Amino acid sequence: MTFKTFIGSGTTGVIGILNTVIVPVIFALAFAVFVWGVVNYFFLHGGNEEKRSEGRQFVFWGIIGMVVLFSVWGFVNLLLSTLGIAPGA
Repeated sequence: MTFKTFIGSGTTGVIGILNTVIVPVIFALAFAVFVWGVVNYFFLHGGNEEKRSEGRQFVFWGIIGMVVLFSVWGFVNLLLSTLGIAPGA
C-alpha cells in the first residue's frame, strides 16, 4: 500500500472516511446542539430566565461550532485541491 492509496481521494482512503463519515457526523452534532438550544430557549423554558440563558449558550456554541467546522473543512479541501488530491464532487 502506497501513501497515496492510504490517503486516497474523494470517497476512498483516509480522506474519504473524513469527508463522508466523520465530518458529516460532527456537523450533525453541532446542528443538534444548536437545535437543542433553540428548543430550550423558546419552547421548554420560556419563563425561567436561567434555563433560557443556558439555551442561549447552546445556540451560541452550536453556531460557533458550525462556523469553525465549515471554515476548517473548506480550508482542508482547498489545501487538498492545491496538492492535487482533491475529493471528488
